[in-house]
Amino acid sequence: MRKKFICQVIILSGILTACAGNTGKSRGIDESKVSVESSITSVESKESREATDLKVVKKNVTASQEETTVPESAKETFAAPETATETDKAKEESTKPVEETSKKEETSKKEENSKKSADSNQTKEIGLDSGWEYASFSKINSGKAVLYKAGQNGNGITIAVNAGHGTKGGSSQKTLCHPDGSAKVTSGTTKAGATTAIAVSEGMTFSDGTPESTATFEMAKVLKDELLSRGYNVLMIRDGNDVQLDNIARTVIANNNSSAHIALHWDSTSSNKGAFYMGVPDVASYKSMEPVASNWKKHEALGKSLINGLSQNGTKIFSKGRMEMDLTQTSYSTIPSIDIELGDKTSDHGKDTLRTLSKGIADGIDSYFGR
Repeated sequence: MRKKFICQVIILSGILTACAGNTGKSRGIDESKVSVESSITSVESKESREATDLKVVKKNVTASQEETTVPESAKETFAAPETATETDKAKEESTKPVEETSKKEETSKKEENSKKSADSNQTKEIGLDSGWEYASFSKINSGKAVLYKAGQNGNGITIAVNAGHGTKGGSSQKTLCHPDGSAKVTSGTTKAGATTAIAVSEGMTFSDGTPESTATFEMAKVLKDELLSRGYNVLMIRDGNDVQLDNIARTVIANNNSSAHIALHWDSTSSNKGAFYMGVPDVASYKSMEPVASNWKKHEALGKSLINGLSQNGTKIFSKGRMEMDLTQTSYSTIPSIDIELGDKTSDHGKDTLRTLSKGIADGIDSYFGR
């Protein structure tokens, strides 16, 4: 557009020059020049204004766009609160399971501590009192038995549960077979005719490699729970893998703190012959010796009740359920006392079997005490 305008001015200027005289020639040219320059200046000024106006418009448009356009940083700033809220919610939700687990663990610990506290209030350690009858015959007696009380449902009867064996060094000591110093009348771990016997034997080993002392302790724990549930107090003669109490110490503690004494054993044979109790030998000299003379009938009655209870619960019984044996336990007992053999080294001693045996023994105890 600018070029077209200049061309028109030049043509107009040429026409004016041709028509003018010599005298006015110089003046016309100057005026035309001025006119052309002025027009050019005018055009340039106009274009400059237009350009300026265009710049202003562009600037305004840009400003408007900047005002209406939210910068990315601003977007992030505006989005931050929402993101923070979502993060907080996520944190809150993720911590809920942890908090709930912590609460459950805390509750469980409280219950466990409460149970331990209750157990602590219901238990009592009992050692051998040197003033008790026959206590002086003991050689190993630094250990403690543990008395468990039945609690509110208690019937006032205490059963001494003696897990056979389980005294380290027990076989290195010997004690008198009988309080009067007389010889044994039957053979067992110690042969007939001997006047001293091993304080506590190590016991046999089951065909699966389990020591008898381990099985008797497991049996004692199951029987303890069964008896406590029926209202009996339980005197655990051995409440661990080892107790430093020989057979005399165990018997004397039971004599002075319980209503009946039951020693748990398995026989050393390998025929899976079944359960039986060690009966009092039918020997006049033995039956006339105290404290056997005053208690042997009680021993026999308790033994028969236990065998009946076991039999009624499906336990295999050996022969008539009885075998005569002169035992240290029987020789020093002043309360109903029985060594019960629950099978032999080939017999099952798994948890289910132990539960069945414990129920049978407990039923026998109920029967003996008329419950």
